[in-house]
Amino acid sequence: MTETRDTISRNAGFAFASKAVGAVFTAALTLVLVRVLGPSKYGVFTLAMSIGGLVFLPGDLGIAQAAARFVAESGGNRSVVSAVISDAVRAKLVAAGLISLALAALAGPIANAYDAPGLEWPLRILAVSLFAESFLLLYNALLQAMGRISVYLRIVTLESVSEASLSISIVLLGGGAAGAMAGRAAAYIFAATYGFVLIGRTAGKRISVGRGAGGGNLKRIFGYGSALLVIDGAITLFYQLDAILIGAIVSVTAVGHFEAAGQLAGFLGYGGQSIGAAVAPRMARSEDDPPDIPLFERGVRIVMLVQGLFIAPLVVWAEPIVNLLFGSEYAESAQVLRALAPFAFLVGLSPMVALSVNYLGEARRRIVVAIAAVAINVTIDLVLLTKIGIVAAAIGTDVAYTFYVAMHFWILRRMVQIEVRPVLSTLLRVLAAAAAAAAMLFALGTGDVPLSILLLGAVLGPAVYAGALLALRAVDVDELRWGWRRVRAALPGSGAR
Repeated sequence: MTETRDTISRNAGFAFASKAVGAVFTAALTLVLVRVLGPSKYGVFTLAMSIGGLVFLPGDLGIAQAAARFVAESGGNRSVVSAVISDAVRAKLVAAGLISLALAALAGPIANAYDAPGLEWPLRILAVSLFAESFLLLYNALLQAMGRISVYLRIVTLESVSEASLSISIVLLGGGAAGAMAGRAAAYIFAATYGFVLIGRTAGKRISVGRGAGGGNLKRIFGYGSALLVIDGAITLFYQLDAILIGAIVSVTAVGHFEAAGQLAGFLGYGGQSIGAAVAPRMARSEDDPPDIPLFERGVRIVMLVQGLFIAPLVVWAEPIVNLLFGSEYAESAQVLRALAPFAFLVGLSPMVALSVNYLGEARRRIVVAIAAVAINVTIDLVLLTKIGIVAAAIGTDVAYTFYVAMHFWILRRMVQIEVRPVLSTLLRVLAAAAAAAAMLFALGTGDVPLSILLLGAVLGPAVYAGALLALRAVDVDELRWGWRRVRAALPGSGAR
């Protein structure tokens, strides 16, 4: 018996809904934490998250994406899918448990190394949270591979609502950084338990973690996961070392300034990431279904058009955006946000190209690229942090991320003959349209921009951007109509299959 998938458009819609739910509640939580905790305590919280992040993806041991690849290659056979999931869950229990215990044991020494006693308990509580978070990482990858992202929407909604409500309540009662972390841990435990039940129902067969359960998939999961382990470790360093180096070289408070801007830039990639979550699994190889190259190329183009919308406001209106969202205490974050505009564009594109290589079974080709990207980022940080401050970390991120995405395109071009020229053509037109939108925002004013003007720009900016894309023939009216129909079809509850 085989399982049924949702369509590409519905999977993209549910992926976007999952990202949107997470973004809305995470944004609300972040704004409360930023304002209530202040730069110093928020710096402690984000530094703890960065340290925990160093072990989060490597602690997965590549299990999530390796299992997802084999699920995608199963052709929807429910017996094979349930066997792979059972083995993956068993592996997760051991890997995530050991990593979480190690972090809890090292919390004290780490806090002492940073001369920040307030860091110890947030790290201990985070160790509990990471154990549960690791299972949500697995569920997300598996449900993407199964083409049932709608199920993950239910899991992430429970987690997001629980985390925001619990963490905000505890922080407002004076719980500080440790209280915020406790709310996070409780929410992930609830969601991980609920997710285990849902993924069993989706697979259509019982998921068992007892001795003798599964289908002997552990060897090939760990075999392919070994390459992903190295990549995940490098990517984790890429995302977390900025905060860790800033905390060590500049100050813990400076971490708060940098991470506030970084969190906002990261949110802007959710739309592109949603499309990637629906498209990348269709690059898996199987006997009946070869990689869908035209779908991938169309997905890349759409993501670039979406992400280009954010360039102008980040470049022109970084100061008023930071003042509106974070308050005057975070004025230093504005320069960081402006510098992260290239990252905000690429962060929506990166998951599609990286996951596509994974699903093609060629993850080992990514190892050198990931390590080189980390080396570029760290080198720029170490050279420039003491000279120009935390903007250096943003520059390092931009340069390294550009290299990372470009090299994945090169890998795909060699493996499956992805056409690069149309991608470059779309990129140039997107940048030209973004420049037109930036000119319009600049004409409205810079610096201390009133809220009424910000709202006007939020309407006129996208209109100018879309008009420029039409004038440059990056899109046409028929495509816009087609895109609108696809968006409507992708909306949860639309009934389209």
